[in-house]
Amino acid sequence: MGKVIIFSAPSGSGKTTIVKELLKRYPQLEFSISATSRAPRGEERNGVDYYFLTQEEFARAVDEGRFVEWEEVYKGTCYGTLRSEVERIWEKGHVIVFDVDVLGGINLKRIFGEEACSIFIKAPSVEELRRRLVARGTDAPEAIERRVAKAEFELTKAPEFDHVVVNDQLEEAVARACEILDSFFAR
Repeated sequence: MGKVIIFSAPSGSGKTTIVKELLKRYPQLEFSISATSRAPRGEERNGVDYYFLTQEEFARAVDEGRFVEWEEVYKGTCYGTLRSEVERIWEKGHVIVFDVDVLGGINLKRIFGEEACSIFIKAPSVEELRRRLVARGTDAPEAIERRVAKAEFELTKAPEFDHVVVNDQLEEAVARACEILDSFFAR
């Protein structure tokens, strides 16, 4: 079993932006593409951003035991980590980077234990989180309000992670994440 880095955050906290920057800086890192039963948003591409499965395909994969972990995040919308992704990345000798929702991050930390470093990214406030979601322009107002309500619950889970990084200034948040990764790799 290899090492894994788990990034989780409420939607709009900047987690994916931080992960993309770290992937540029650390050649040993490789992004684990999650599977989802939702439709693509914006410029998202199958096999790059997510593996987009129908609800039936997702359910079949669950029944066949093809997920390391999975959950229904929003009613009718599931996300999960495919075993084939974990195997693919470890076969190359790379460190897996997970960019997952908060409960998925907690589950992955439980599964991978000491071989995992879990990092919770949070916006400086719920108001800033809402502003970022609106500025992103990918969700309807009612979807944004669902995400904000979910974020308030997810923020209570931050203490279950190894580290918490507040993403107020992106450069500072990336620098803090680099410090955490350097320390984890040195173990």
